[in-house]
This record gives sequence, structure tokens and C-alpha cells, in this order.
Amino acid sequence: MTDDTAVAAAEDSGSAIGADAGEDSAESMSRGAVLWVFVGLLVAMFMFSLNQTVLATALPTIVGELDGWDSMLWVSTAFMLASTATMPAYGKIGDLFGRKPLFIVAISVFILGSVIALFADSMAMLITGRVFQGLGGGGLMTLSQAIIATIVPARSRGKYMGIMGSAFAVSSVAGPLLGGWITEGPGWRWAFAINLPLGALALLTAVFLLKLPHQKAAQRPHIDGGGMMLIVVFTTCLVLLSAWGGHQYAWTDPVIIGLGAASLISAAVFVFVECRVTEPIVPMSLFADRNFTLCTIAGVFIGVAMFGVLSYMPTYLQMVHGVEAARAGLMMTPMMGCVLIVSTSIGFVVSRWGRYKIYPIIGAVVMGTALFFMSRMHPDDPAVIPIAELAMLGAGIGLSMQLLVLIVQNSFPVSMVGTATASNNFFRQIGATLGMSVIGSVFTARLMANLAESLPVKAKGAADASAQLTPAKAAELPAPVHDAVIASYNDALVPIFLWVVPLLAIAAVILLFVKEIPLATRVGQQGKTRTTLGDSAEVGSASSASAGAH
Repeated sequence: MTDDTAVAAAEDSGSAIGADAGEDSAESMSRGAVLWVFVGLLVAMFMFSLNQTVLATALPTIVGELDGWDSMLWVSTAFMLASTATMPAYGKIGDLFGRKPLFIVAISVFILGSVIALFADSMAMLITGRVFQGLGGGGLMTLSQAIIATIVPARSRGKYMGIMGSAFAVSSVAGPLLGGWITEGPGWRWAFAINLPLGALALLTAVFLLKLPHQKAAQRPHIDGGGMMLIVVFTTCLVLLSAWGGHQYAWTDPVIIGLGAASLISAAVFVFVECRVTEPIVPMSLFADRNFTLCTIAGVFIGVAMFGVLSYMPTYLQMVHGVEAARAGLMMTPMMGCVLIVSTSIGFVVSRWGRYKIYPIIGAVVMGTALFFMSRMHPDDPAVIPIAELAMLGAGIGLSMQLLVLIVQNSFPVSMVGTATASNNFFRQIGATLGMSVIGSVFTARLMANLAESLPVKAKGAADASAQLTPAKAAELPAPVHDAVIASYNDALVPIFLWVVPLLAIAAVILLFVKEIPLATRVGQQGKTRTTLGDSAEVGSASSASAGAH
């Protein structure tokens, strides 16, 4: 299909539902206003993704000052749990009642959480602040992407989504580096203080520049309270299972088995409830759309691979290559640079030519290739080798991550794009959580087994090595013991990367079946042909599932 033909098809396929509202929004915002709003949305996403990882290098200092080693896990878990559980709710409520007021609330709650954490004088207060940050953060991520879909047509949205994807990936990777610098410099509280001016900028642009159409409903919408509660139960059980399994409790412990059972039961009940309510928080009709289902499954696999690697590569670089934390963070910058360059460039290419299907497929293949090479890393390799392989991984992420969101958004009308975006993000976040926890658990178990097997029982300095395995202490060990520790660390982590490659191969195959629908050229259009999912998608209820099938 030529570019002109694609544009014509996209224009001809615009859905009437939501079109008027979208066009009103586009007409009421100048190009300059759109750019300013985009800056605010970018800052909001940056704050969310940064706060996922910024405390990683600061935690030892924080728990030492607040005397909270026994509750250290909850500093990260509370944020992750609250943000993940609220994503679907933000998407659905924004579709029903309007995204602007909800976005303002999300920013305000996130700022409130930052203030509480900034002045925390106990672990309980710090964790409370992190809960509020998470409650607001789920909306920052979801609503930023949904608002872009409300003010920018899909054909032009690629460049915006590419930049957003760059900001998200770069801040996720840069978080530990920035956290280490802040902790060694002005102090860990500045990790929360920097959210105040950033939040103020996002809030001001949302209040004064963001102009979205008012939601008009023929009747008062019903809130899916039961679905929201079940999402919270499911997410809580799954996050706790991932955080505790293999660490605080063995995988066969009754607590872990109980959490797994509760996750499955709550998921089954959730599906049952969503098929019977008027306004489901995650409409089952979403899964009747082929592109949504395929991109969501692929997103879960990519999330497992991306965050599973990112969580442990900085530590690997410190241990195996003997570099400081700050330098290990700098060694990750080529990966960040590739994400930034590739994601932004592909976004502009998609906006220019309107073709997009091939890029996520290539991205999954590139990520899988990078992980294959990473699975062959050796302690004697020069540092440039893992750096180059991380750069390749970054290129794959840049090719795929945000385009999957764009494909999902292009499949639904504006009136439902928030729900679709939130649901896609929710499942990808679940994949990220599982990637971090499962890979971490397997890595820890393999490391302990390797150390027990390779370290001399009576070697000086070898005692309790597993509990004191820091780069500084490893460097002080006698040469034979040091070499055994480094080899154990390398052999415990590196082979796991190969285990993830099949997931990316499956993702690439899945994405082959994505239907490349012409991107809409006007705000409010649904980028679909008349013979596919039509006006029924707007209803968003389970009763419309049959009408939503391809």
C-alpha cells in the first residue's frame, strides 16, 4: 500500500463515535499548546518511571538512617503494588468522566506522596509516602498516553510516542545512577525533592493548557467497584508472591502456595465479574480485538526480558568487572542512548510513512539476539563487550516498546483508548514484575549453590561470602577465592539470559499476526476498516464482545 493510499484509507475509516469530541479538542489547541502539554505529559511519565528505580542504590543508606532493615522490601514493593493495581481504574474512569481532572488528581497525589517521603522520619512514614506516590503514579503513566491519543491523531502520534518511550526507558535505566549520585551528594531525600518542581510543571500545563472535550454520557455510568477490588487483590497477591518467593519464603512454602492460589482464584472471579457488569474496568471485548491481544501478550514477554535484565546488569558489572556503582551506571548509558535514538527515530519514520508492523518484530528479534550474546559473556571479556550487547538490547527496546502501545490505541475509538492503554500497560507491568522477581529468585538460588560448590570451606574470607557479597568485599578476598566468587556470579546470572530468548522468539512470531491497520489522520478517528471492529468497541462492555470480533 502506498503512503497516499494508506492516508486515504485511514481518512475513510474514521469512526463517527468520538470524532466530534476529538476534532473539537484538536481545534481548541494550537500546535504550541500541544507541544507544551506534551512536555507536561513527558515530565509526568518521567517522574513515574524514575521513581520505580531511583531508590535502588539509595536503599542501604535510607534503611540505615531510619533503622528499617526489616521493612526495606516494602519501600519498592509499596510503590509497585499501588501503581500497578490502579492503572486499569485510571484508564476506565478517565474514559467515563474525563481525563483532565483525573490527571490533575494523579499528579497532586504523586506530589503529596513525594512530600510525605521527603520529610519521613520513620520507615512507616516513608512507605506511606511511597504508597501515595504509587496511587498517583499509575495515573501518570496511563493518562499521559491516553491524553496524547486524545489530542494527536494516530498518524502523527508515532513521533510523540517514540519520545515518550525514550523518556520511560532512559529514566528507568538512569534511576539507579541518579539515586547513587544523589545519595553520595545532597542526600537521599533529594530523590523525592526533585519531584516537586517537576510535578509543579506537569500540574501547571495540565491546568492551564490542556483542553479536552467534556465527557457526555446518556446516562450516569456505573463504576465497576467489584472489578477494581478484584484487580487490587490479584495484583497484591501476585506482587507479594513475586517479592517473597525464593527470598523470604521458599517457593514451596504454604504462604507462597496460598498467594499463588489466591492470584488464580481472584483472576478467575475477575473474569466472571467483568463479563456481567455494565462498565467493566477491563472489558473482555478488548481481547476480541486481535491486535490488542497479540500486542499485550508480546508486551508481557518484552517486559519480562527488559526488566529482568535491567534489574541485575548494574550489579553484574560491579561484581564481575570490579567497577564502582557510578561507573556501572555510566556503562549502561550506551543502552539508554540507543533506546533514545532508535525510539525517537522510528516514531518519526512511522509518522512519515504510516507503516509500523515490521518494527516491533525486528525489535523482538534484536532483543533476543542481544540476550543470546549476553548469555555467552565471560568474566575475562573486556568491558566493551557487555556494553555493546546492552546497546543492542536498547535498540530492540526502542524498536518495539512504544509502538505496541500505538498499535493498541489505533484499534479503538478515543472514547475507549484510555481503557485499552491502561489494560495494555497493566499486563506489561505484570510482566516486568515477574521478570524482576523470578529471574532474581533463580539467580540467587544458582549463586548460592555455585558458591557452596566452588568456595573452599576453610578459605579465609570465604565464610559468609554469600551474605557479604559486595564489590568492595569481593575485591579484598584472596585471589583464588575472588576468582571463584566472580566465576560463581557470572555462571549464576549469564545462562539465565538464554532462558529468556524463547520468550522474545515467541513475541516475534506473535507479532507476525498483527494486522497493520492504516493509522488515523484525524483526532477521534478509529484507524480501522469498516469490516473490522467498529462502533461496538466504544461500548466497552462484555456484552459487546461478539460485535468486536474481527
